[in-house]
Amino acid sequence: MNDHVMYKYINVIIHSLCLQGGSTSGGDIPEVLLQERGGRARWHGIPVLLRRLYEHSQPNGDLVQAHVVLKELSPLLSSEAMSFVTEDRKSAQESTFPNTYTFDLFGGVDLLVEILMRPTLTTEKKPQMSDDLIKDCLSVLYNCCICSEGVTKSLASRSDFVLFLFTLMTNKKTFLQTATLIEDILGVKKEMINLEAIPNLAGLVQSFDQQQLANFCRILSVTISEPDLGHDDKHTLLAKNAQQRRNGSPSQAEVNQVTILNIPGFIERLCRLATRKVSEATGASDFLQELEDWYTWLDNALVLDALMQMATAEAEHSSAESSDESVLAASPLRQRLPQSMKVVHEIMYKVEVLYVLCVLLMGRQRNQVHRMLAEFRLIPGLNNLFDKLIWRKFTSSNHVLHGQNQNCDCSPEISFKIQFLRLLQSFSDHHENKYLLLNVQELNELSAISLKANIPEVEALVNTDRSLACDGKKGLLTRLLTVMKKEPPDSSFRFWQARAVESFLRGATSYADQVFLLKRGLLEHILFCIIDSGCKSRDVLQSYFDLLGELMKFNIDAFQRFNKYVNTEEKFQTFLTQINSSLVDSNMLVRCIVLSLDRFESQTDDMRVMEMLSECLLLSYLARVENRLSFLFRLINIINVQTLTQENVSCLNTSLVILMVARRRGELPSYLRALREKEYTERYPGCLLNNFHQLLRFWQRHYLNKDKDSTCLENSSCIPFSYWKETVSVLLNLDRASPCAIASYIDPAYMELDQELMDD
Repeated sequence: MNDHVMYKYINVIIHSLCLQGGSTSGGDIPEVLLQERGGRARWHGIPVLLRRLYEHSQPNGDLVQAHVVLKELSPLLSSEAMSFVTEDRKSAQESTFPNTYTFDLFGGVDLLVEILMRPTLTTEKKPQMSDDLIKDCLSVLYNCCICSEGVTKSLASRSDFVLFLFTLMTNKKTFLQTATLIEDILGVKKEMINLEAIPNLAGLVQSFDQQQLANFCRILSVTISEPDLGHDDKHTLLAKNAQQRRNGSPSQAEVNQVTILNIPGFIERLCRLATRKVSEATGASDFLQELEDWYTWLDNALVLDALMQMATAEAEHSSAESSDESVLAASPLRQRLPQSMKVVHEIMYKVEVLYVLCVLLMGRQRNQVHRMLAEFRLIPGLNNLFDKLIWRKFTSSNHVLHGQNQNCDCSPEISFKIQFLRLLQSFSDHHENKYLLLNVQELNELSAISLKANIPEVEALVNTDRSLACDGKKGLLTRLLTVMKKEPPDSSFRFWQARAVESFLRGATSYADQVFLLKRGLLEHILFCIIDSGCKSRDVLQSYFDLLGELMKFNIDAFQRFNKYVNTEEKFQTFLTQINSSLVDSNMLVRCIVLSLDRFESQTDDMRVMEMLSECLLLSYLARVENRLSFLFRLINIINVQTLTQENVSCLNTSLVILMVARRRGELPSYLRALREKEYTERYPGCLLNNFHQLLRFWQRHYLNKDKDSTCLENSSCIPFSYWKETVSVLLNLDRASPCAIASYIDPAYMELDQELMDD
């Protein structure tokens, strides 16, 4: 009998025992048979050990002996898990972990679940399980999950077991192993867990000390984030809209966000975790190399936390809220750990905490979260950490990239910085609390700019509670600008830095905000990056184009600075080449120039404006109708309804801006005629206009039901949304006698206007 046949035979025996109410762990399989076959099949005695574990773990068994047996089993599985963690996990196959396979085959996983849950399944008096036995059961299950996704999925399918695991988190001695196992299980669970189903969740969370709460954030991140749709066709706006219509009610992630926000003191404690300082007793000259060496080995968070837990155990500090730094500093093990270990530990926790706060900031309860973050002084706290922890002066600009994807910055230090920048972006985006990123002196500077320009201060600035603003000589936004200028041209940080600064400008255009940034040399820095730095990263260039658009919009001072920097035809052509190389990336800047030009041309009584209109190469270029039409042709041609995403839908809105400006000037028919002529020149009659008609029909369905998106369009363009809707309706008019209707410019033979959009 070969091994394959033997495995099938064993499975038949196990299955028959299940039907008879017996164990799945090989408890009734003859030990002689297990030993005889085990030697030839290289089972390493696992089936025999499982038989003994089953016998000792029964209600009347000896749990001490059961623990002894489990300790014999554990090294056989942990060695495979460690090899998986330290080697290339991407290429590893489950077949390369025979001990894990054998353990699961003979019911070891089910047996450990049964042992753990037995106290909840019977009312009979039973021996108390030791914390060490529980920890070892959890560790073995975790090691199996590392090596076998099948085991992880099997555990994830048992909702009773998943909820039971949360009850084990009340015990500090078993918390770490429990949290790590839950995190792995939830990562593969098909249906998102309902946090309200966890028994006494509020009491559980409130019982956590700060270190446990930080660990718990790793679990929360899975339960409050919408599932990643990936980069397939489900990522399109068409698919997203259809999915939202099918779902109707709030998603489970949104429900979980409300649940967690209702826990008293939760946000306050997260703010304290995010802003607490790390005591650093040694110098940092070799920190980066030390950090990198440790991170290579400590790629798995469990190993790092286990070491820190050992150090904590020696100190045995009982305070639930203390960061334990003073006590741990005296711990012998703590002294033997490298200094960077403490910093990495704190950084990894802060990454998870900032991520949770970022998700909550983007959710439906955004205003509630904003009030809490302001009240608990998150921004001033992060400002105080900026130089010492978040962006230390000795941080290397040569980022080390891990994993097969060389575009993925995933070391703790880099992840921390990116998560910090994402938080700033979410915090500032279209919200009046953005002014908390400044200190009192900088807020006064904004007021002075408005006064000098003889314009009223924006209401949000007037309403800002200055006691909640940043402390010190510089606010957080100014500190960010300082490090932004020092980044290498293709640094991955540049993208996120630009996004964070752009979010401060987004919304209704504020002249004072723009001038505040112009005075700090931001426009010249952006132009250097686009024209002179040799930057090749499309993501970085896109973020800089978007930022430049927000910085220059309607601002004559910005256009003067642009003209001063781009002072040769060679520089201007380089700038145009960058714009034309990818309109998806640069169209927001094109929109800004079109809108600004339209406003400036209405201010002919202002001599500064008239001089700028005649001198600025950029404004002169877009003033020519043929150049606007060239952009319009390409914007319509590079998108269609089936390929629209959140990233490229801006091309549709920019094309609409060009046509709204033309309509306001009575030039819309000439633009539509030009589109028709372009079709015939390219020998594709009807193609461009039919596509545009379909896009506008989608636009109606997408924007007319979304108040937030429509408000953003109105604020960013200073064009009432009613005029957006009216223009789209005029273009979609099916009356072929209308000179402003697309249908009037498509020959009947090429009409496709009666086709329905594919919603599903």
